[in-house]
Amino acid sequence: MTFEQYKDLEASELYCPKCKAAMPVRKRLLLVLPTGEKYDYYCVRCGTSVGDKTSRNPDAFRILKP
Repeated sequence: MTFEQYKDLEASELYCPKCKAAMPVRKRLLLVLPTGEKYDYYCVRCGTSVGDKTSRNPDAFRILKP
């Protein structure tokens, strides 16, 4: 297996420090950046932010010069 196969890995459970257990998470879009999108993972039980992810897509935006 190569690194490319894990490029778009999504978390379904992460450790929540407030619940003190691995909990299911939801992904929420935070920012749209020129290099991709930044997402936040939060606990479905208590709503605590438990991680983030930046998906990189350099072809998403192009700067056009007049």
